Amino acid sequence: MGQGRPRAEIGLDDIDFSDLDFWARPLDEREAAFALLRARPGAPFFAETEDFGAGVGRGYHVLTRHADVLEASRRPDVFSSAPGVRIGEKPAEFFEIFDSMIEMDDPRHARLRRIVSRAFTPRMIRRFADDVERIAAEIVDVVAGRGSCDFVADIAAPLPLRIICDLMGVDAKDHAFVFDRTNVVLGAEDPEYAAGYADPGAAMLTAANELGALVEDLARARAERPTDDLTSALVHANPDGERLTRQELASFFVLLVLAGNETTRNAISHGLVLLTGNPEQRDRWASDFDGYARTAVEEIVRVASPVVYMRRTLTRDHETAGGLRFAEGDKVLLCYWSANRDESVFDAPYRFDIARDPNPHVGFGAAGPHFCLGAHLARREITVMFRELFRRVPDIRASGEPDRLRSAFINGIKRLPCAFTPVR
Repeated sequence: MGQGRPRAEIGLDDIDFSDLDFWARPLDEREAAFALLRARPGAPFFAETEDFGAGVGRGYHVLTRHADVLEASRRPDVFSSAPGVRIGEKPAEFFEIFDSMIEMDDPRHARLRRIVSRAFTPRMIRRFADDVERIAAEIVDVVAGRGSCDFVADIAAPLPLRIICDLMGVDAKDHAFVFDRTNVVLGAEDPEYAAGYADPGAAMLTAANELGALVEDLARARAERPTDDLTSALVHANPDGERLTRQELASFFVLLVLAGNETTRNAISHGLVLLTGNPEQRDRWASDFDGYARTAVEEIVRVASPVVYMRRTLTRDHETAGGLRFAEGDKVLLCYWSANRDESVFDAPYRFDIARDPNPHVGFGAAGPHFCLGAHLARREITVMFRELFRRVPDIRASGEPDRLRSAFINGIKRLPCAFTPVR
């Protein structure tokens, strides 16, 4: 990424985040749209133009500046997650399978997060920390002799997928099924993933229910024969007698494979694109991998911003510290992608700098009850994978343009050709 502002010309009339055609625009045009909104006072309002299955919504405000996103994230009592986190309203049939922690407020949110957090015992965490290194090495072993591959399918995707599936105790024969259904749920707005379904909503619902059915079968087995995986820990009561219901477990699993798989693989994929396009930063990291690993990973997440936004809904009339006024029921988008490029917070925000420090990005969400529960694991996976790549195939690079996901919600890469000197 260059150091200057986006050069593309774009006007307010060209911006409609609910129109999927906007997300098919070139990247520099989308960057220019967010830069334009950050430079304007207030929180602009946009009408909705797309029907996501529950009718065309009432419209939404957009928070594009870092300070506004942070403030809204810290006030869940005012900026509610419960009505949904995407622009459009959820159809009624979505509420059961998509009723997960990211779409809850306290006290329900606090209860589920407490149960899940206690299930991650120190022993389990140590075990999967070791597994990350082993699995990363196995993944690179498979491709090292080829000289080229699809970086997404062969390298970036398998690591978080295997970690999450192993964590939950999903059999290896079902990994490809989980990968496919995950793609459909988060990529249903993309014609490639919605093919064969009546509409994107039907694609999302069908795929999510299939993932839920998979973990419900697993839960039944673990109820009878406990093991040491996370599914067993969640099915059986913790020391305080709390446990997830079967429906809560299904919704949690859908959230886990979406948030823990898709977002991490996209961060790793964007990482290769950024290192290829900024060879001086690549050489810098290679000169002292461990010395730069912490800041390099944070910078990859900042620039990649795998989740573009989360929506909140006002529980009452409210005026923010910055003077933004909202009415009860207003929908507001917390634009993480834009906040991570806020010129008032980040020096030269369009420059990819692996030594950037401090780096108060919101790539894992902002501070507050919905900060990503798996941020630590994601950071470790990104670090370990790039350490293994630098060690085994040090000249790996993107050899073509990324095939980007058509989505308003996820900054995804579907395919990315890469090349390297084969290693025997």
